[in-house]
Amino acid sequence: DPLSRFIPAFADRQIVTGGDAAHPLLAPAPRAITLRHLLTHTSGLAADSDGHAVATALLNRADVDSATSLEDVAARLATLPLADAPGTHFHYEGSNTELLARVVEIVSGQPFAQFLAQHIFQPLGMRETGFEVAVGQRARVVDLPTSAADGTLHIADTLSAHTPGVRLKGYDSGAGGLYSTAADYLKFARMLLGNGESNGVRLLSRKTVELMMTDQLGGFTPAIQGFSKGEGFGLGGYVVTDPALRGRLGSVGQFGWSGAASTYFTVDRSEKLIAI
Repeated sequence: DPLSRFIPAFADRQIVTGGDAAHPLLAPAPRAITLRHLLTHTSGLAADSDGHAVATALLNRADVDSATSLEDVAARLATLPLADAPGTHFHYEGSNTELLARVVEIVSGQPFAQFLAQHIFQPLGMRETGFEVAVGQRARVVDLPTSAADGTLHIADTLSAHTPGVRLKGYDSGAGGLYSTAADYLKFARMLLGNGESNGVRLLSRKTVELMMTDQLGGFTPAIQGFSKGEGFGLGGYVVTDPALRGRLGSVGQFGWSGAASTYFTVDRSEKLIAI
């Protein structure tokens, strides 16, 4: 489906072809942004100052992180031209996922946090996952250290490091903002390992999980280069396409992703293996 079916402001996108941030040169996009483009980070939205300086400057100027709702996020992004034509390049960019979260709100009629709680966290028994941590529980949040030039560790200079447990953004971010525990995330990963089902609770169909864990980038014409050698991208995470080229143990179809706080997960259905 085109994104404009749910958010009409995204009809008739334009692409940056030159100029500068003050006077960008634009041309009509050859095709509409679809939900598949958002799920595979091929929408044309990009924060890549080296390859797409003008589009990146305009994206930074929109200051999406200061938005107060997902509706506000979408309104800001709808004013921007694209760096590339949809379906032509892979750029891992959180804006894609924020827009998907807004689509969830529109289709479900629920705030994103409420939808996650009702349809994912509660059915799977993920009782310690949410956009903020209760004040009395914040001592449990792990420290987020970083290395100084001399090799010593100190607390990172980020909001989540200085004030752990507080909401990270002014809206329910689909691209990164949840707190959780390894035990809770294991419940989520077990659902993916179980082809969409865990402990008798089914969240996704088996065919949906198979599609999620199939390289989507190779299905575009022409095929799109992924993030790393031996990896493509499925619907929401990397997919191993060639373990030898990747240079690490694994299986074709292995699925996962890494997080900003040095978190990492992978689901290998061939080996019935989860790593967190």
